[in-house]
Amino acid sequence: MIKRALLTSFTAVAALACVSLPAHADALADGVARAKSNLEKYQAKPEFVAPGEAFDAKACAAGKKMLSIPNNSGNPFLKGIIDRMKTAGAEVGLEVREWENQGQPSQWVQGVELAIREKYDIIDLISGIDPGTIQPQLQAAKDAGVKVMTSHFYDPSFEQNPVVSSSLTIGFGEIGTILADWSTVALEGKANIALVVSNEVPPTIPLVANFKKQLEANCPDCKIVQEINVGVTEWGTKIQPAVQAAVQANPEINIVIPIYDSMSAFVVPALRLTGKTGEVKVATFNGTPFVLDFIQQGSVDMNIGESLDWIAYATVDGHLRDACGLKSPTALNVPFYIFDKNNATEAGTPAQFDTGYGDAYKSGFRKLWGLE
Repeated sequence: MIKRALLTSFTAVAALACVSLPAHADALADGVARAKSNLEKYQAKPEFVAPGEAFDAKACAAGKKMLSIPNNSGNPFLKGIIDRMKTAGAEVGLEVREWENQGQPSQWVQGVELAIREKYDIIDLISGIDPGTIQPQLQAAKDAGVKVMTSHFYDPSFEQNPVVSSSLTIGFGEIGTILADWSTVALEGKANIALVVSNEVPPTIPLVANFKKQLEANCPDCKIVQEINVGVTEWGTKIQPAVQAAVQANPEINIVIPIYDSMSAFVVPALRLTGKTGEVKVATFNGTPFVLDFIQQGSVDMNIGESLDWIAYATVDGHLRDACGLKSPTALNVPFYIFDKNNATEAGTPAQFDTGYGDAYKSGFRKLWGLE
C-alpha cells in the first residue's frame, strides 16, 4: 500500500513537472521575442521630427548669452555637447560658454554667481546637476532675470524644480528598458548581471527602475547578481576594482552594464585583467566615441547612442524658444540608436561623436530657424 502511494505521488509530481517545464520555456521564449521586437525601432536610422513651429532664431538670439554648467567637465560626453552648442549657437548669434568644473557643488555655485554678475540670459544645467542642490543661488539668478533651464537631465517622470523655467527631458527610463531588452535577447533569457550605477545622479533612478521592471516582465530567469554604486567623482578609482571583485566572486556573471558609457573606461580594463574580455558582455548608454571604438575592438558589445550634435541643436532650439517667450518643447526629442558589432563602423574608424546618425536634423533645425 505504501509503495503504491509513493508511486502515485511520484507520477503526479512528474506529470506536474512535464506541464510546468514547457510552460516556463514558452514564457521565456515569449519574453525574448517581445524584447527583440521592442529593440527594432532603435536599430533603424533616426529620423528628424520638428520640436515646434518655425521662428526667427537670429532675431531671438540677438545679444543673448548662455552659460552651460555640466555636472563635471571631465565627462567627454558633456564636453562634446557643449562644444557643439557653441557652434550651433554661433549660427544664430547666441554666445555659449562652458563653466568648467570638477564636479564640486561649490564650483557650480561659482558658475551661477558669474552668470548673475555678467548678466547672462540663460543658465543651462546639463545632465546631472540637481537644481535643488544649489537652489538658493539659482533662485538669486532667477530673481536677477537669468532664466534657469535644464537639458539632458530630467526624465519625463520627474517633477521640475520650481526655480527652473523649462526642461528638455530625456527618456532615462526608456534607456533602462532598452538595456534590459538587449540583455534579455543577447543572453537568450539567461542574463546574470553586474549593474554599475551612480545613485547620486537623479536620472539613475528611473533608468534603473525601468531596467528592473522590464527584466521582470520579459526575462524571468535573468537576475542582477550585484549592483555596484559608485559616485561620479570616484569612477576613476572605484569602478575597476569593484567590477574585478564582482566577476571573480561571481563567475556566473555574463554581462556587465555600466549605465553611463564613460564608466566603460574602467569596466573594460577590469574584464581584461580578470580574463573575461569577450566572455562577459558589456552594454551601456551614451554613444561616446571611445566606447564605440571598444565595440569595434570587441571589448564592448552594445552602446545606445545619441548624436551629440543633434542634442546641441535641440538644446539651443529649446532654450532660445523659452528665452524669447515662445513655447519650449518638453523633451530633447533626440532619438536613440543601437550600435553593436554589425554597425559600429558606421560611426567611423576611429569613431566620431556625430557619425552614423545621418544629418537630417541639421537642415531640419536650420529651416525651423529661418536660415534655409
